[in-house]
Amino acid sequence: MESAKPKLPAEAVELYNLFIHGVISRRSFMDNVQRFAVGGLAASAIIEALMPNYALAQQVSKTDDRIKATYETVPSPQGNGSIKGYLVRPVSADTRNDKPSQLPGIIVVHENRGLNPHIEDIARRLALANFMAFAPDGLTSLGGFPGDDYKGGLMFAKVDGKKMTEDFVASAMWLKSRPDCTGKIGATGFCFGGGIANTLAVRLGDGIGAAVPFYGAVPSNDDIPKIKAAILVHHGALDTRLAATWPAYDKALTAANVPHEGYVYPNAVHGFNCDATPERYNKAAADLAWQRTIDWFNKYVHPAQT
Repeated sequence: MESAKPKLPAEAVELYNLFIHGVISRRSFMDNVQRFAVGGLAASAIIEALMPNYALAQQVSKTDDRIKATYETVPSPQGNGSIKGYLVRPVSADTRNDKPSQLPGIIVVHENRGLNPHIEDIARRLALANFMAFAPDGLTSLGGFPGDDYKGGLMFAKVDGKKMTEDFVASAMWLKSRPDCTGKIGATGFCFGGGIANTLAVRLGDGIGAAVPFYGAVPSNDDIPKIKAAILVHHGALDTRLAATWPAYDKALTAANVPHEGYVYPNAVHGFNCDATPERYNKAAADLAWQRTIDWFNKYVHPAQT
């Protein structure tokens, strides 16, 4: 059992969100953290508490014998030429017959830092839920996730956004067309990745069964009628700017006759699902959102049972 840690003020968590999304510089972040160094809690301890701890948060080991994982490179002629990603399947699907069993596929899209260990862990969790998951790295054209979220964020800002979007579309189409995929796919993502999950729903039309954006940007009003996938939206109530987009999105999806649900989780901040950042993580909200996500994909992406 871990010893109790001082609870950081919400302002410190928001400061981290501003920093990691490039709104403020590293220097500004470090300087402002000093304001919260009270009660014997050093600024260095606050920074350590805010930063991700991927090893501590890992739920499914990379060496777990229930999964088979590889890194694959996908052609993306309309994007940056190619995109590398992490493909995970449950071993059980590949040991039943002489050839691999087909599974529905889920694209997992990272935040604005590239394919970090937390997103790879999300892909492994989906594999254990009996999906095949592919997590592309939008930083591929610059050499891939550098092993550090801050550096990843700096790299992310240098990639052509339109080309990166095409890389994710190419990834989805590649996954959908694989012989070990049923041809039914879904998408989920977090922050930037949540926006991309929505974008994939727009771009792929009836070629994608479901999208589950976690605190993601909403498509334009002109694009929402193009959506055919079932949409499940997750927001934290304390993430007020993004949570405020839900009512209008809900109304537009209803007008477009798109199956959808949305949830705003009490006492949850931006990034509440990420157990690698303990000060943002809200276990109750994350567990409920994850169960709803798996149920959604089972309903709209798994082929109908006969």
